Amino acid sequence: MLAHGGAQIQIEQTKAGLEKIGVAVENLRWWDGTQSGDVLHYFGRMPTNFMRMAQAKGMKVVMADLLTEQGSRSPGRLRAQKMVSRMLKRALPGSLATSFSWESYREADACVALTLHEANLMNYLFGTPREKLHVVPNGVEEVFLESRPVARGPWLVCTATITERKRIVELAESAVAAQTPLWIVGKAYADTDPYAKRYFDLVAKHPKILRYEGAIADRRRMAEVYREARGFVLLSTMESLSLSALEAAACKCPLLLSDLPWARTVFKESVSYCPITDVSQTAIVLRRFYDAAPELPSPPAPLTWVEVAQQFKKLYEGLLKTSR
Repeated sequence: MLAHGGAQIQIEQTKAGLEKIGVAVENLRWWDGTQSGDVLHYFGRMPTNFMRMAQAKGMKVVMADLLTEQGSRSPGRLRAQKMVSRMLKRALPGSLATSFSWESYREADACVALTLHEANLMNYLFGTPREKLHVVPNGVEEVFLESRPVARGPWLVCTATITERKRIVELAESAVAAQTPLWIVGKAYADTDPYAKRYFDLVAKHPKILRYEGAIADRRRMAEVYREARGFVLLSTMESLSLSALEAAACKCPLLLSDLPWARTVFKESVSYCPITDVSQTAIVLRRFYDAAPELPSPPAPLTWVEVAQQFKKLYEGLLKTSR
């Protein structure tokens, strides 16, 4: 609600896609006791007590959570998380344990993950029954899939919020070291943020290598940027399923992504990968990608939001035919 980003786009575009295929959709009016519905589609980890109240009113609950941080952890850290959560369940009073809403993953009528990796984590970490798990990826707007090829320019493009998790400063420093022109499209959560100021200072010092003009709201113009880019780069420390990477893929732009499970699950060997490492090593990978980009194959085309909505409609219909 208060932070721009992929989750907001995901919610808005899912709603729009469902409406296009004839599904009646309303935003939840939490203050309105007269609102009714067949399915409550909740984005995030739904508080367990809210879920139970919705089910008591006859609604089927679909919980679509993003396991962004968990999905980027090593197997060892995931095992530690599972062990700690089990200990807490035994040690904490029931009311306090309920505040974590772990039970929601088991009690929801369906749990939706963006990737198979996150679906497996819902089962492993939270005990979601396999029969309740569904993988429905993000889509892209038609304007990206319908964009036309143009001559590629000299710029690598990164579309992301200027924040630590996206490693924008580290990427910019690597671009300067590798002498690879880089255009960041996005904005900070606040211009006074110290991390964002570090990036703005770098842009001021290296205007021939680093390009920054803020965010681009016009989606058609954004498609043109991807089409004109030499390649797309996203070297964040954690992701769930990057919308900007899907948009760039729809525009047949070569991708360089952090070597994380979500990317390997979705794109497999159709894109290039960079380990999360220091600036000097990242610069080497960045330069190699820059030089090879014109000859790299295009990533597979993603789904449209209407195709995503069709998968959700099928899921809703299946839930409404079964009793809890």
